Amino acid sequence: MVHANRTIGAELGGAAVEGVGFGLRAQLARHALLPLRLFLGATFLYAGIDKLTDPAFLAAGGAGSLGEMLRQVHDAAALPQLVEIAQQSPVGFGYAIAAGELAVGLGTLVGLLGRLAALGGALISLTLWLTVSWATTPYYYGNDLAYLMAWIPLLLAGTPRFSLDAALSHRRKRHGAQLFG
Repeated sequence: MVHANRTIGAELGGAAVEGVGFGLRAQLARHALLPLRLFLGATFLYAGIDKLTDPAFLAAGGAGSLGEMLRQVHDAAALPQLVEIAQQSPVGFGYAIAAGELAVGLGTLVGLLGRLAALGGALISLTLWLTVSWATTPYYYGNDLAYLMAWIPLLLAGTPRFSLDAALSHRRKRHGAQLFG
């Protein structure tokens, strides 16, 4: 019984936590994912903006271009087939990656479709790990695997606090299941 009292509120974002555990420990548990969400959202938003504003990156070839990077990582990638797909249109692929990072970053920061945004972030990180940073040794020097692991808690918990998802959920509870009005 004592253990159960200590762990009340440790559940992140569940409905069972609402109204119980008002102490500091419970408050911290409820907000535990917020720093991770802010970091990942801001980082992916910045990465998308950085790609879109860097003319060298969005080029098929040349120093600093995505096309050149794809040529460099092709032979060392775990899945060179993914690199070959991107090499067919490096500029288009660059725009797609930037747009994906923008969508993931914005969705994560504002908490709109939080689990979907986290899934998108995890898929981008997985793809980059299997292609760009696969050959990094030792593996813990590469950041894409760490980003992939960081997305998993947000994928599991969503964005239950300070988010549009929470506001929409609260509105649905307040107004019932009305579709209109």
